[in-house]
Amino acid sequence: MPKTCLIVDFGGVLTTSLDEAVRGFETREGLASGTVRQHWYLDPVMTGFTDELERGRMTQSEWNDRAGHALGVRSDNLLGRIFADLRVDERMLRAVARARSQGVKVGLLSNSVGLSPWNLYQGVDLQAAFDAVLLSGQSGTRKPAIAMYELIAEMLGVSGEECVFVDDNAVNLPPAEAMGMTTVLHHESEQSIALLTQILGPSVDLGPRRGSSAPVDRGNPGARALPV
Repeated sequence: MPKTCLIVDFGGVLTTSLDEAVRGFETREGLASGTVRQHWYLDPVMTGFTDELERGRMTQSEWNDRAGHALGVRSDNLLGRIFADLRVDERMLRAVARARSQGVKVGLLSNSVGLSPWNLYQGVDLQAAFDAVLLSGQSGTRKPAIAMYELIAEMLGVSGEECVFVDDNAVNLPPAEAMGMTTVLHHESEQSIALLTQILGPSVDLGPRRGSSAPVDRGNPGARALPV
């Protein structure tokens, strides 16, 4: 079946690497490499807190307090400090916009972490840029729960077989595949755009132009839609 819909994650797909940003934070804070990952992903208490945060059952400030205590660092705007080096990947943004301008439906499916005091999405006008936006904190569930994938497909008015799904976390791909979606595990923009070009076919031109990775505009919450 032809692919008529592109669904993407935000952090780590439409931005630069989350892991690189975390490593920068660890360096600034004098933490051993891997400290954040150890607590965030391997400590069952912290993974529980993160699950609650992404489901919208815990505020970002509450998560900051708990994570700051676990890491032994200041808790104020902790997520914002952890991801201070994160940049929008302009090339991926442009590819999504170009796909949409050529009739491909585009959706955002993101495990969110609250919007205050740090807003991952600030600087990109999500409602203007996507045909459908589903954030975990607003839906009460999170990837990889299949309900998230079913809901975004319903919002877009498509079947799973019509969709391509891009995420930087391999854990989030099997539910999409179970619905018939073609999946792309994102590592960097050039590779993902090449794969998407093959999957979407010759009728969709994602453009050869290279974009830069630029800081998110933190001064204007509704700064822009995606650039074509």
